[in-house]
Amino acid sequence: MGTTSETRTVTFDASGLNEWTDEERFDVTAERIAEYAAATNDPIERHRSGEVAPPVFAVVPVFFSMAPAALSVAPVELLMKLVHGEQDFHFHRPIFAGDILVVRAKPIGFAGRDNGSTVTVYAETRTDAGELVNEQWMTAFFRKVDAGAAAGEQAPDHRFASKSRSAAPVAELAQHIDKDQTFRYSPASGDPMPIHLDDEIAQMSGLPGIINHGLCTMAFTSWAALTELADGKTERLQRLAVRFAKPVLPDQDMETRFWHAGARGSALSSYAFETTVGDDLVIKDGLAVFTND
Repeated sequence: MGTTSETRTVTFDASGLNEWTDEERFDVTAERIAEYAAATNDPIERHRSGEVAPPVFAVVPVFFSMAPAALSVAPVELLMKLVHGEQDFHFHRPIFAGDILVVRAKPIGFAGRDNGSTVTVYAETRTDAGELVNEQWMTAFFRKVDAGAAAGEQAPDHRFASKSRSAAPVAELAQHIDKDQTFRYSPASGDPMPIHLDDEIAQMSGLPGIINHGLCTMAFTSWAALTELADGKTERLQRLAVRFAKPVLPDQDMETRFWHAGARGSALSSYAFETTVGDDLVIKDGLAVFTND
């Protein structure tokens, strides 16, 4: 694969694929759930009270497993070039206050591209009794490096079917990212990445300044989906997947539109969605799958 003058070739280590990280335990408290809900402006009362976790809270217990999994394949010195490319949650049940969770992650594949390279990480979350709570696929994107030929597996597909856009949206919701959003989300999520907290470091990384956490933006779309399509019932959400297309900045307004993407038998309904800031697409290939009860 060729490279541009701004893209350098690097070697990713295929021997690290499918090697699990050490298991980590996470005690879920109502206070931690409520802090996360508040940090993502979530209006759903069961989330804000700490009874049941917002869907994207599922990343919090695995956060410190996923980056080491990606960096067991990609060179560690590329950490500052890492951005979140895609995220795909498969929910087997919600997370509740009082749960004791056991998490682990492993890299399952990588692929090189002219403008950057990806590492796909799979993570699973179980209770301490072994019950599967959720599965996650995170695609880490390393900007301006080319890892060459692909190896291993990629994440499940969730591309937006263009025919869905030919119909009118079934729901749409406008939301606002607060000026202090990243400073609230960082401690609530446990994500200390400086590109979300320090303008100078963000600009040194090639960004316009502090950017909203991608998973915070995704959390906004999750409660938009729940409030507009599922009566706020977290238990109904079975899958939530996005591709991060462009950073969202603090103090920006965004709008998420949902289209019906078909039924999956009599039990499930799928919705495609996109999120925009003005004319810019910031989240694409969104997919939300709900039970019909």
